[in-house]
Amino acid sequence: MVNGNESKAMTGVAGLDDVLSGGLSRGHVFLLEGSPGTGKTTIALQFLIEGANLGERCLYITLSETEDELQESAASHGMTVGESIEIFELVPPESLLDADQQQSLLYSSDLELGETTKLIFEAFERLKPSRLVIDSLSEIRLLAQSSLRYRRQILALKHFFAKSGATVVLLDDMTSDNLDKTVHSVVHGVVHLEQLAPDYGSERRRMRVVKYRGQAFRGGYHDFVIKTGGVAVFPRLRALEHRTDFARSTLGTGIAEFDGLLGGGVERGSSTLLIGPAGTGKSLFALQFVVAAAKRGERSAIFIFDEELGLLYDRMKPLGIDLERMRDEGAIHIEQLDAAELSPGEFAQRVRDRVSTFDAKTVIIDSINGYQASMPEENALILHMHELLQYLNRQGANTFLTVAQHGLVGDMKSPVDVTYLADIVILLRYFEALGKVRRAISVIKKRTGRHEDTIREFHIGDAGLTLGPPLSGFQGILRGVPTLVNEGQALLNFSDGDGKDS
Repeated sequence: MVNGNESKAMTGVAGLDDVLSGGLSRGHVFLLEGSPGTGKTTIALQFLIEGANLGERCLYITLSETEDELQESAASHGMTVGESIEIFELVPPESLLDADQQQSLLYSSDLELGETTKLIFEAFERLKPSRLVIDSLSEIRLLAQSSLRYRRQILALKHFFAKSGATVVLLDDMTSDNLDKTVHSVVHGVVHLEQLAPDYGSERRRMRVVKYRGQAFRGGYHDFVIKTGGVAVFPRLRALEHRTDFARSTLGTGIAEFDGLLGGGVERGSSTLLIGPAGTGKSLFALQFVVAAAKRGERSAIFIFDEELGLLYDRMKPLGIDLERMRDEGAIHIEQLDAAELSPGEFAQRVRDRVSTFDAKTVIIDSINGYQASMPEENALILHMHELLQYLNRQGANTFLTVAQHGLVGDMKSPVDVTYLADIVILLRYFEALGKVRRAISVIKKRTGRHEDTIREFHIGDAGLTLGPPLSGFQGILRGVPTLVNEGQALLNFSDGDGKDS
């Protein structure tokens, strides 16, 4: 039985108890509302199964689905509705279904509503459960036929259950009248579920706590998914709640010229943005920090939105970065993400899990362009990125983000401006010189210390990354078509792939 000291009934839904600050207050009536397909029945079953696992008696009263349908729904998630959970399938009495026995002077709904309420009370008194689910209020609303009778019926149910000390969850599929908020003012708390249909990709689901009397809760919308095993909620990330102590130190890559550009390296607990046109080497520069972290005995997490993993493995191996070996050795966690199938909340939760459980100290998100595709609007992307970067910084993790700009040379535009969020901004460019297309790199922002203000040419060859001396003999490199002002300027010779100065 329930420990009397426990003031909250945990829902058994991953993440939902966090949103509800521990669960549902015992002895109260709550409303779980949402259109069909949002996951109400699944959450209700998880709520009862959690109670059954704690030794509580549980009752599911269904006015809409049959017991067989509920059993099938539970089985599809691998749930077992044991003996501690009784399913009471409430159907109208046969006399009310027989047209020959219908009352001629009274509306049949009057009889049906009273009979339905009586059957609910009898089932409850017989079992005396600690947890109760009634599915759904839409049927009771239809029987009541008027808002006044419906409100009186809900008040009657609330007062009856209040004396019992049971925790009650009422389900409402909102099919009768979306504007009827009668139950909201009566119940102790309201959880609202939504299902969104984007123009492309799978459906997105989100929930929010509309009301919770006498209890602080995590406000706003929280993404959730329905998967095999039940519903999983991804609480909205608030970076202020997560702070750890760590020593700020400078972390390098082992490439002297690159570390020199960065003023020695990047500080622990900082975020770095690598921005430039497609193909300039943003991912490769970010992976240099992963290699350096592995040499220090630290773990890294890599989230790829744009590139197929097999191609990335094959592309990096000739450059001396064996990601498959590092993955097999447990040095990195790497996964490919589909922006069309992933909600922002789920992505943030995956990053948090890798930091907390995998102890990743280096995180790569490649790229923001792909991440943006999963966001409903640009403003939401900025807010998500702000909270995520603040969280990672406060965990002492180093974050590396890549952004592909539109265009290849000349004036370029970014799909979204996140430069002000990053502590360090590294700019990569193509430029034309001496009949070849070359690459240049420069650090244009660093909050955490000094850095070189030069522009260096770099080459990607058999030896990996090679950086040349500062390009002081050119003007206009960042525009793509520079002017030579010093004929003595040395450039990298990469015709033979060795990357040596010429």
